[in-house]
Formats: sequence, structure tokens, C-alpha cells
Amino acid sequence: MGRYILRRVAQAVGMLFLVMFVLHLLTTLAIQLNGNPALAFFGDKIPSPAQVAAVEQRFGLDDPCYDQPGNPCLGPFAERLGQYAQGDLGTNLRGREVTDIVASAAPNTLRLFVMVTITWLVLGMVLGSVAARWRGSPSDHGIRLTSVLIDALPVFVLLLVYKEIVTVPLSGWAKETFGEDSWPPYWFKPSFDPEHPWATVAVPGILLGLAGSAAFIRLVRASQLESYGGDHVRTARSKGLNEGRVVVHHVVRNSSIPVVTAVGLTFAEALSGAVITEGIMNIYGMGGVLWDAVQSSDVGLVLGIVTILTAVTVVVMIVVDIAYAALDPRIRYE
Repeated sequence: MGRYILRRVAQAVGMLFLVMFVLHLLTTLAIQLNGNPALAFFGDKIPSPAQVAAVEQRFGLDDPCYDQPGNPCLGPFAERLGQYAQGDLGTNLRGREVTDIVASAAPNTLRLFVMVTITWLVLGMVLGSVAARWRGSPSDHGIRLTSVLIDALPVFVLLLVYKEIVTVPLSGWAKETFGEDSWPPYWFKPSFDPEHPWATVAVPGILLGLAGSAAFIRLVRASQLESYGGDHVRTARSKGLNEGRVVVHHVVRNSSIPVVTAVGLTFAEALSGAVITEGIMNIYGMGGVLWDAVQSSDVGLVLGIVTILTAVTVVVMIVVDIAYAALDPRIRYE
């Protein structure tokens, strides 16, 4: 296992370097073709050449290679790698540290991730297990039909209906029933409240988890059906183990690898932010920050955030791979 972990870490470092290099090439080409992003610093104002030069120097855009289409600009890339190695991710166009921006935005996205994960884990494991346990029964057909209907409903429609139609009567009802200073009114608030972050991301997270549970239900069902037909389950039953122990220890556990993979991928995606959900519900998270950075041509912020997201994704995938061995004793890495 030790050699496997070292090998995966080495692969992860190589992958991170490759992603950073490709991202550098793409942003460099965009600058060379679309013009100087330093102009975005001035908004609608027309700057003087001296002002543009000062901004270019401040944000590392003064290298002549940015005026030469096709030049990979390896010098600025090496300089940026050195800064990243020292923990310096640079600043955005307004001079704010990228690490400070991430530190303030990531907690809100992680809160949303917690609510999403709890929702689709509970729905997926319960409904998927029921469908697999009683395959071909009316409950199985009903669960599969429900998952298809959930898949057919776009998440942005669900959120818009909730925000524009449902929140007003529910919020009024909660204030009358529990009082304006109680928690329930914040649960149904139509937009994010930084003073009550957990309360205002609860319902959006549940709705997003509901929208994402359909595929997870089918994943759990398919995985457990495969386990039910396995030799280890037949052997356990032939030894006289009760059905509950067979299901928990031999079906659910051995079918949990896809579940762990799904959780890892969901975590990586959640850190980048559910852009639609954060946008509709006005949640200040990683997705919204990245979206605004792309729209404002804030190259430093885009590079810094994507680098962090790539590093987190790589680490999560390593953890998921290691968790496989703990869940399935048949897996051997060495």
C-alpha cells in the first residue's frame, strides 16, 4: 500500500503540473488573441499608456511574449510556479489576495456541499437499496420512475420555482408561526444571508441534492444488484447468516465503491461551486467567484482558483483510491 500511495502522489504531482501548464497556455493564447486584460482594471475609463504599463507590471503582464501570438511564455509560467510554491497565489484586479477570496468563498460552497451530500446519500442509499432488495416489485418500478422524473426536471427550473413562488408564502408562514427571530424564517429566505449561512443554504442544498439523487439512486441499485448475485452473498446465506447481516456486511459494503467514488467527485465538483445554484440564490461561493473572474477577464484570479481546485481534486481522488481497499478486501494494490 505504501508504494501505491507514493506512486499515486507522484502521478498527482505530474497531473497537477500538466493541468497548470495547459491552463497557462490557454490563458496566454487568449491574452495574445483578445488583447490586454490589464484594461479590465480601469473599467469604462480610458487609461494613459503609463497607467496601463503600471498595471501590467503589477500583475505580471508586461512580458513581451504576450504580444507575440503562439509564444508559450515559459518565463512567466516558471515565475508563477515559483510564487505558487511559496504559497503566493497572487491578487485579483482589485489587489485583493486570491487566498483571502478563496478563504471567504469556500466555506459557503462547502456548506452547500454538506447539505447536498446528506440529501442524496440518504435518498440514494435508502431508495436504491429498497429497489435492489425488492427487484421487479411495484416499489422498484416506482422508485425508478421517480428517478427518471427527477432527472427530467432541470435544477434551475426547480430553484426558480422555489425562489419566485414558494419562498414568499413559506417565509410568511414561518414568521407567523415561529416568530421573526427564530430559525425557520431563514430556512425559506429567497437569498443567501451571510449572518445565517447554514440556515439559508439548507433548502437550496436539499433541492440540489434532490436533483442530483436520481443518478445516484440508479447507481446504488445497479451496484447492489451485482452484489446480490455474487458468490460471497450465496456463501454467506448458505452459512445461515440472517438476511439483515448479509445485506449490511456483504451487499452494502461490497457495493460501496461506486458510492465512495460519487462522493469524491461530488466533493471536487462542489468546491468549484454549483454555479447555477449559487447564482440564483445569491450565494457567495467558489462557483460565483470563478464565474465573475472569467467575465471580468481577471486572469490572476482564474489561474489561482483553478489551480486550487485542481490540487483539491487530485487529493480527493487519492483518498478515494485508498478508501477502496478498506471497503473491498478483494482489492489489492501491491
